[in-house]
Amino acid sequence: MSLPASADAPSVAISNRAMNAVAAHRRRYLRETLLAYLFLLPAGIIIFTFHLLPVFYAFYISLHRWILVKGGFIGLNNFVRVFKDPAFYQSLQVTVFYVLGTVPLTIILSVIIAYLLFQKIRGLSLFRTIYFLPYIVSSVAAGAVWTWIFNPRFGPVNMILNAIGIASQKWLLEPRGVFELIGRAFGIAVPAWAAGPSQALVAIMVFAIWQVMGFDIVVFLAGLGAIPNELYEAARIDGASGWQLFRRITIPMLSPTTFFVLIISIIGSFQAFNHIYVMTSSAGGSLGGPLGTTSTLTIYMFRQFWDNQNMGYGAALAFVLFAIILTLTILQNQILEKRVHYN
Repeated sequence: MSLPASADAPSVAISNRAMNAVAAHRRRYLRETLLAYLFLLPAGIIIFTFHLLPVFYAFYISLHRWILVKGGFIGLNNFVRVFKDPAFYQSLQVTVFYVLGTVPLTIILSVIIAYLLFQKIRGLSLFRTIYFLPYIVSSVAAGAVWTWIFNPRFGPVNMILNAIGIASQKWLLEPRGVFELIGRAFGIAVPAWAAGPSQALVAIMVFAIWQVMGFDIVVFLAGLGAIPNELYEAARIDGASGWQLFRRITIPMLSPTTFFVLIISIIGSFQAFNHIYVMTSSAGGSLGGPLGTTSTLTIYMFRQFWDNQNMGYGAALAFVLFAIILTLTILQNQILEKRVHYN
Protein backbone atom coordinates (compact mmCIF):
# COMPACT_ATOMS: atom_id res chain seq x y z
CA MET A 1 0.00 0.00 0.00
CA SER A 2 1.62 3.30 -1.10
CA LEU A 3 1.77 6.37 1.15
CA PRO A 4 -0.01 9.55 0.12
CA ALA A 5 2.03 12.20 -1.59
CA SER A 6 1.73 14.50 1.38
CA ALA A 7 3.70 11.97 3.48
CA ASP A 8 6.88 12.67 1.43
CA ALA A 9 6.77 16.40 2.16
CA PRO A 10 8.79 16.26 5.46
CA SER A 11 11.59 14.26 3.86
CA VAL A 12 11.73 16.65 0.89
CA ALA A 13 11.93 19.61 3.26
CA ILE A 14 14.75 17.97 5.25
CA SER A 15 16.61 17.23 2.01
CA ASN A 16 16.25 20.85 0.87
CA ARG A 17 17.53 22.12 4.21
CA ALA A 18 20.51 19.77 4.03
CA MET A 19 21.34 20.95 0.53
CA ASN A 20 21.02 24.58 1.60
CA ALA A 21 23.28 23.91 4.58
CA VAL A 22 25.88 22.28 2.32
CA ALA A 23 25.68 25.20 -0.12
CA ALA A 24 26.03 27.71 2.74
CA HIS A 25 29.01 25.81 4.13
CA ARG A 26 30.64 25.79 0.70
CA ARG A 27 30.10 29.53 0.25
CA ARG A 28 31.51 30.19 3.72
CA TYR A 29 34.53 28.00 2.98
CA LEU A 30 35.21 29.79 -0.31
CA ARG A 31 34.81 33.17 1.37
CA GLU A 32 37.19 32.26 4.20
CA THR A 33 39.69 30.76 1.75
CA LEU A 34 39.58 33.89 -0.41
CA LEU A 35 40.05 36.05 2.68
CA ALA A 36 43.02 33.92 3.81
CA TYR A 37 44.72 34.25 0.42
CA LEU A 38 44.01 37.97 0.48
CA PHE A 39 45.88 38.28 3.80
CA LEU A 40 48.74 36.14 2.41
CA LEU A 41 48.99 38.17 -0.80
CA PRO A 42 51.38 40.91 0.50
CA ALA A 43 53.80 38.33 1.94
CA GLY A 44 53.47 36.26 -1.25
CA ILE A 45 54.35 39.25 -3.41
CA ILE A 46 57.43 40.00 -1.29
CA ILE A 47 58.60 36.36 -1.35
CA PHE A 48 58.07 36.08 -5.11
CA THR A 49 59.76 39.42 -5.86
CA PHE A 50 62.79 39.12 -3.60
CA HIS A 51 63.27 35.32 -3.32
CA LEU A 52 61.75 33.30 -6.15
CA LEU A 53 62.11 35.75 -9.03
CA PRO A 54 65.87 36.27 -8.43
CA VAL A 55 66.37 32.50 -8.42
CA PHE A 56 64.66 32.07 -11.79
CA TYR A 57 66.48 35.10 -13.19
CA ALA A 58 69.82 33.78 -11.95
CA PHE A 59 69.15 30.49 -13.74
CA TYR A 60 68.29 32.48 -16.87
CA ILE A 61 71.63 34.32 -16.57
CA SER A 62 73.50 31.04 -16.13
CA LEU A 63 72.32 29.93 -19.59
CA HIS A 64 73.94 32.91 -21.32
CA ARG A 65 77.40 34.26 -22.07
CA TRP A 66 76.90 37.16 -19.67
CA ILE A 67 80.14 39.10 -19.14
CA LEU A 68 79.07 42.46 -17.73
CA VAL A 69 76.36 42.67 -20.40
CA LYS A 70 74.04 40.03 -21.77
CA GLY A 71 75.51 37.85 -24.50
CA GLY A 72 74.20 34.97 -26.55
CA PHE A 73 72.36 31.90 -25.31
CA ILE A 74 74.83 29.06 -24.64
CA GLY A 75 72.62 26.53 -22.87
CA LEU A 76 74.41 24.44 -20.24
CA ASN A 77 77.94 25.38 -21.33
CA ASN A 78 78.56 27.33 -18.13
CA PHE A 79 77.65 24.27 -16.06
CA VAL A 80 79.92 22.07 -18.17
CA ARG A 81 82.71 24.60 -17.64
CA VAL A 82 82.24 24.40 -13.87
CA PHE A 83 83.08 20.70 -13.76
CA LYS A 84 86.12 21.22 -16.00
CA ASP A 85 87.47 24.13 -13.95
CA PRO A 86 90.44 23.19 -11.66
CA ALA A 87 89.82 26.35 -9.60
CA PHE A 88 86.32 25.07 -8.81
CA TYR A 89 87.69 21.84 -7.37
CA GLN A 90 90.30 23.72 -5.36
CA SER A 91 87.56 25.95 -3.93
CA LEU A 92 85.43 22.90 -3.20
CA GLN A 93 88.36 21.31 -1.32
CA VAL A 94 88.83 24.49 0.72
CA THR A 95 85.10 24.54 1.50
CA VAL A 96 85.17 20.90 2.65
CA PHE A 97 88.16 21.65 4.89
CA TYR A 98 86.27 24.61 6.33
CA VAL A 99 83.10 22.59 7.00
CA LEU A 100 84.96 19.64 8.55
CA GLY A 101 87.08 21.97 10.66
CA THR A 102 84.22 24.04 12.08
CA VAL A 103 80.98 22.05 12.28
CA PRO A 104 82.03 19.00 14.39
CA LEU A 105 84.16 20.99 16.83
CA THR A 106 81.49 23.70 17.22
CA ILE A 107 78.80 21.12 18.02
CA ILE A 108 80.99 19.25 20.52
CA LEU A 109 82.00 22.41 22.37
CA SER A 110 78.43 23.73 22.30
CA VAL A 111 77.01 20.55 23.84
CA ILE A 112 79.61 20.56 26.62
CA ILE A 113 79.19 24.27 27.42
CA ALA A 114 75.38 24.08 27.24
CA TYR A 115 75.41 21.13 29.63
CA LEU A 116 77.59 23.08 32.08
CA LEU A 117 75.40 26.18 31.77
CA PHE A 118 72.33 24.06 32.43
CA GLN A 119 73.56 23.25 35.92
CA LYS A 120 72.59 25.29 38.97
CA ILE A 121 75.53 27.67 39.30
CA ARG A 122 75.90 31.31 40.27
CA GLY A 123 75.87 33.92 37.53
CA LEU A 124 74.17 31.55 35.08
CA SER A 125 72.36 34.34 33.17
CA LEU A 126 75.61 36.29 32.86
CA PHE A 127 77.49 33.32 31.42
CA ARG A 128 74.69 32.59 28.94
CA THR A 129 74.76 36.21 27.78
CA ILE A 130 78.54 36.21 27.39
CA TYR A 131 78.51 33.09 25.25
CA PHE A 132 75.67 34.39 23.06
CA LEU A 133 77.17 37.85 22.45
CA PRO A 134 79.57 36.80 19.63
CA TYR A 135 76.65 35.55 17.56
CA ILE A 136 74.82 38.89 17.57
CA VAL A 137 77.95 40.97 16.92
CA SER A 138 78.39 42.11 13.31
CA SER A 139 80.51 39.55 11.47
CA VAL A 140 82.24 42.34 9.53
CA ALA A 141 83.29 44.23 12.66
CA ALA A 142 84.24 41.05 14.50
CA GLY A 143 86.21 39.82 11.48
CA ALA A 144 88.22 43.06 11.43
CA VAL A 145 89.02 42.66 15.14
CA TRP A 146 90.13 39.06 14.68
CA THR A 147 92.32 40.11 11.76
CA TRP A 148 94.19 42.30 14.25
CA ILE A 149 94.29 39.45 16.78
CA PHE A 150 96.04 37.24 14.19
CA ASN A 151 98.34 40.02 12.96
CA PRO A 152 101.81 38.46 12.37
CA ARG A 153 103.71 41.46 13.74
CA PHE A 154 101.81 42.74 16.78
CA GLY A 155 98.80 40.47 17.18
CA PRO A 156 97.96 39.14 20.67
CA VAL A 157 98.08 35.52 19.51
CA ASN A 158 101.75 35.75 18.46
CA MET A 159 102.55 37.63 21.67
CA ILE A 160 101.17 34.73 23.69
CA LEU A 161 103.08 32.21 21.55
CA ASN A 162 106.32 34.15 22.01
CA ALA A 163 105.75 34.26 25.76
CA ILE A 164 105.71 30.44 25.90
CA GLY A 165 108.67 30.03 23.57
CA ILE A 166 106.95 29.43 20.23
CA ALA A 167 107.99 31.43 17.17
CA SER A 168 105.58 33.91 15.60
CA GLN A 169 103.27 32.60 12.90
CA LYS A 170 102.06 34.28 9.71
CA TRP A 171 98.46 33.13 10.28
CA LEU A 172 96.28 34.82 7.63
CA LEU A 173 99.31 35.19 5.34
CA GLU A 174 100.49 31.56 5.59
CA PRO A 175 99.49 29.33 2.62
CA ARG A 176 101.15 26.13 3.88
CA GLY A 177 99.05 23.41 5.44
CA VAL A 178 98.79 23.27 9.22
CA PHE A 179 99.81 19.59 9.37
CA GLU A 180 102.84 20.37 7.20
CA LEU A 181 103.88 23.13 9.61
CA ILE A 182 103.40 20.89 12.65
CA GLY A 183 105.39 18.10 11.01
CA ARG A 184 108.20 20.50 10.11
CA ALA A 185 108.37 21.69 13.73
CA PHE A 186 109.00 18.08 14.80
CA GLY A 187 111.28 17.26 11.88
CA ILE A 188 108.71 15.10 10.09
CA ALA A 189 108.22 15.35 6.32
CA VAL A 190 104.49 15.47 5.61
CA PRO A 191 103.41 14.60 2.04
CA ALA A 192 101.50 17.20 0.04
CA TRP A 193 98.22 15.27 0.14
CA ALA A 194 98.30 15.27 3.96
CA ALA A 195 99.28 18.94 4.39
CA GLY A 196 95.75 19.79 5.52
CA PRO A 197 94.07 23.20 5.45
CA SER A 198 96.31 26.24 5.32
CA GLN A 199 97.18 28.08 8.51
CA ALA A 200 95.23 31.05 7.12
CA LEU A 201 92.11 28.91 6.82
CA VAL A 202 92.60 27.56 10.35
CA ALA A 203 92.64 31.13 11.67
CA ILE A 204 89.33 31.75 9.90
CA MET A 205 87.95 28.51 11.36
CA VAL A 206 88.82 29.69 14.88
CA PHE A 207 86.83 32.87 14.31
CA ALA A 208 83.87 30.92 12.86
CA ILE A 209 83.74 28.58 15.86
CA TRP A 210 83.91 31.54 18.26
CA GLN A 211 81.05 33.32 16.53
CA VAL A 212 78.62 30.49 15.76
CA MET A 213 79.00 28.64 19.05
CA GLY A 214 76.68 31.08 20.87
CA PHE A 215 73.73 30.16 18.64
CA ASP A 216 74.35 26.43 19.03
CA ILE A 217 74.60 26.76 22.81
CA VAL A 218 71.21 28.47 23.01
CA VAL A 219 69.62 25.76 20.86
CA PHE A 220 71.16 22.98 22.97
CA LEU A 221 69.98 24.71 26.15
CA ALA A 222 66.44 24.56 24.78
CA GLY A 223 66.95 20.86 23.98
CA LEU A 224 68.22 20.17 27.50
CA GLY A 225 65.16 21.86 28.95
CA ALA A 226 62.92 19.44 27.04
CA ILE A 227 64.49 16.33 28.64
CA PRO A 228 62.22 15.01 31.45
CA ASN A 229 63.90 15.39 34.84
CA GLU A 230 62.38 12.08 35.96
CA LEU A 231 64.87 10.24 33.76
CA TYR A 232 67.81 11.75 35.67
CA GLU A 233 66.17 11.09 39.04
CA ALA A 234 65.50 7.44 38.21
CA ALA A 235 69.07 6.97 36.96
CA ARG A 236 70.53 8.56 40.11
CA ILE A 237 68.46 6.21 42.26
CA ASP A 238 69.97 3.31 40.31
CA GLY A 239 73.44 4.67 41.10
CA ALA A 240 74.36 6.26 37.76
CA SER A 241 77.36 8.60 37.78
CA GLY A 242 77.48 12.04 36.19
CA TRP A 243 79.28 10.71 33.12
CA GLN A 244 76.73 7.92 32.73
CA LEU A 245 73.89 10.44 32.96
CA PHE A 246 75.50 12.53 30.26
CA ARG A 247 76.30 9.59 27.99
CA ARG A 248 73.18 7.43 28.44
CA ILE A 249 70.49 10.10 28.85
CA THR A 250 71.64 13.56 27.74
CA ILE A 251 73.33 12.63 24.46
CA PRO A 252 70.53 10.28 23.17
CA MET A 253 67.75 12.67 24.24
CA LEU A 254 69.57 15.58 22.57
CA SER A 255 69.74 13.75 19.24
CA PRO A 256 66.79 15.68 17.67
CA THR A 257 68.46 18.97 18.63
CA THR A 258 71.85 17.75 17.40
CA PHE A 259 70.29 16.64 14.13
CA PHE A 260 68.77 20.10 13.61
CA VAL A 261 71.98 21.93 14.55
CA LEU A 262 74.05 19.69 12.26
CA ILE A 263 71.89 20.43 9.21
CA ILE A 264 71.77 24.17 9.90
CA SER A 265 75.52 24.32 10.60
CA ILE A 266 76.53 22.52 7.40
CA ILE A 267 74.28 24.75 5.30
CA GLY A 268 75.65 27.87 7.00
CA SER A 269 79.26 26.73 6.61
CA PHE A 270 78.87 26.16 2.86
CA GLN A 271 77.39 29.65 2.57
CA ALA A 272 79.97 31.40 4.77
CA PHE A 273 81.24 34.58 3.18
CA ASN A 274 81.35 37.80 5.27
CA HIS A 275 84.13 36.97 7.71
CA ILE A 276 86.22 35.20 5.05
CA TYR A 277 85.99 38.27 2.84
CA VAL A 278 86.89 40.67 5.66
CA MET A 279 89.70 38.64 7.19
CA THR A 280 91.48 37.74 3.93
CA SER A 281 91.13 41.11 2.23
CA SER A 282 92.13 43.18 5.28
CA ALA A 283 95.08 41.01 6.36
CA GLY A 284 97.32 42.52 3.72
CA GLY A 285 96.84 39.78 1.14
CA SER A 286 94.33 39.17 -1.62
CA LEU A 287 90.72 38.05 -1.36
CA GLY A 288 90.72 34.28 -0.90
CA GLY A 289 94.47 34.28 -0.38
CA PRO A 290 97.15 33.44 0.27
CA LEU A 291 97.49 31.46 -2.97
CA GLY A 292 93.75 30.72 -2.96
CA THR A 293 93.95 28.59 0.19
CA THR A 294 90.97 30.43 1.76
CA SER A 295 88.97 30.73 -1.46
CA THR A 296 85.78 28.84 -0.63
CA LEU A 297 83.04 28.32 -3.21
CA THR A 298 81.28 31.51 -2.13
CA ILE A 299 84.50 33.54 -2.45
CA TYR A 300 85.25 32.01 -5.85
CA MET A 301 81.69 32.71 -6.99
CA PHE A 302 81.95 36.33 -5.77
CA ARG A 303 85.19 36.83 -7.67
CA GLN A 304 83.52 35.64 -10.86
CA PHE A 305 80.80 38.23 -10.36
CA TRP A 306 82.95 41.11 -9.12
CA ASP A 307 86.48 40.69 -10.49
CA ASN A 308 85.80 38.91 -13.77
CA GLN A 309 82.35 40.43 -14.37
CA ASN A 310 81.30 36.96 -15.59
CA MET A 311 77.68 36.88 -14.44
CA GLY A 312 76.74 33.75 -16.37
CA TYR A 313 79.53 31.60 -14.96
CA GLY A 314 79.02 32.99 -11.45
CA ALA A 315 75.31 32.14 -11.61
CA ALA A 316 76.16 28.60 -12.72
CA LEU A 317 78.50 28.25 -9.73
CA ALA A 318 75.68 29.42 -7.45
CA PHE A 319 73.37 26.68 -8.73
CA VAL A 320 76.08 24.05 -8.38
CA LEU A 321 76.59 25.15 -4.77
CA PHE A 322 72.82 24.94 -4.24
CA ALA A 323 72.80 21.40 -5.65
CA ILE A 324 75.66 20.36 -3.34
CA ILE A 325 73.90 21.74 -0.25
CA LEU A 326 70.57 20.17 -1.27
CA THR A 327 72.19 16.77 -1.87
CA LEU A 328 73.98 16.81 1.48
CA THR A 329 70.78 17.83 3.28
CA ILE A 330 68.81 14.99 1.68
CA LEU A 331 71.56 12.48 2.54
CA GLN A 332 71.60 13.65 6.15
CA ASN A 333 67.84 13.24 6.39
CA GLN A 334 67.98 9.77 4.88
CA ILE A 335 70.95 8.47 6.92
CA LEU A 336 70.94 10.29 10.26
CA GLU A 337 67.22 10.64 10.93
CA LYS A 338 67.04 6.91 11.71
CA ARG A 339 69.42 7.48 14.64
CA VAL A 340 67.34 10.26 16.18
CA HIS A 341 65.57 9.37 19.45
CA TYR A 342 62.48 11.50 19.85
CA ASN A 343 60.98 11.98 23.32
